[in-house]
Amino acid sequence: MSNIKENYKTFFGSEPQYVIFSPYRVCPLGAHVDHQHGIVTGFAFDKGVHLAFSPTEDGNVELKSLSFEGDISFNIQAPTQVKHGNWGDYARGAKFALKQRFTLKKGIKGVLIGELPVGGLSSSAAVLVAYVMALAKANNIELTKMEIVNIASQAEREYIGLNNGILDQSCIVLSEKDSLLFLDTDTEDYRIIKKNPKMPDFHLGIFFSGLTRSLVGSDYNLRVAECKTAAWNMLAYTDQPLKKLDKTYLRDIPKETYEKTCDIMPKRFAKRAEHFYTEYRRVRQGVTAWESGNIQLFGKLSFESCESSIHNYECGSPELIAIYNIMHSLDGIYGGRFSGAGFKGACIAMVNPEKEDHIREQLTNRYLEQFPEYEGTFEVHFCKIDNGARFIK
Repeated sequence: MSNIKENYKTFFGSEPQYVIFSPYRVCPLGAHVDHQHGIVTGFAFDKGVHLAFSPTEDGNVELKSLSFEGDISFNIQAPTQVKHGNWGDYARGAKFALKQRFTLKKGIKGVLIGELPVGGLSSSAAVLVAYVMALAKANNIELTKMEIVNIASQAEREYIGLNNGILDQSCIVLSEKDSLLFLDTDTEDYRIIKKNPKMPDFHLGIFFSGLTRSLVGSDYNLRVAECKTAAWNMLAYTDQPLKKLDKTYLRDIPKETYEKTCDIMPKRFAKRAEHFYTEYRRVRQGVTAWESGNIQLFGKLSFESCESSIHNYECGSPELIAIYNIMHSLDGIYGGRFSGAGFKGACIAMVNPEKEDHIREQLTNRYLEQFPEYEGTFEVHFCKIDNGARFIK
């Protein structure tokens, strides 16, 4: 945090009034189902985005970053413009969503720093959450945690153009240290479940493939449409009324309807629905395992989630699948899966802290044997579960 304050002072000649830490997140169980109003789990961890800022009276927004190229500037009171295709779109998106609800008069000047490579950890959602919190603070707007979640999610859907649910923002905002977030994305009810004292200690392994990705340019939105089309198929084959596609969710259709129609609908749609219904079961089982302190079962279910992501949801680059296969064979890894959408980016794992050196060595050597071109960009990090986004004094 001292570095970001120093960088702010270098850029703006004074101390920042506020600093926000917005953590990255991982989802051990509940992959690819939030956009279908499924149930999910998540952790925030102790790496993320720092935003140092001060309010501006004239409404100007001036942003600098040590993680992204170029400076960003616009006025908070001006009409929201179309996307510019740079990192400033996330600040514009936060402004866009906040102005649906509030009058904004003050802007911010700030410096943004991200701690890990972009890819699979919802860095974009972490940045959006930070901007929503900063612009609200500058304009004396008090937001509940769920309001922050929904405003940041709206910005990503309606301005950035990613048709996601509220998983990412919820993990980033609601999570607590040494606890599992269990969230129903349909009702927005959630529980914070403390780690059972019987559960052995574990850290989060973050394994970057060396590839970065933008979800807007991936097959993410296509998969969302396929899930909704699967729901449409089930309704049509059982002679039920169809809703508009954007109001159609797998969560609203009983599993029994899927079982009646899975063999007659196109295979790709059946596989997307199969992932949804089996992931629903895995999340339920995983929450029970977590509550009882059974990290082995919790990890096993996370591995099974990744198998379904590969075979039913059909995501995963050759690089990510290679990391997953190596993870599955290593002593000291309880379980894990692709992180984020699973098209490029990273894999995550729950690991025994005593085996970290062994895991780092084996994973690095075996991965680079297959993909030597990533020798300079493949990275291994070990992190701890942490609290959600917050102001730091």
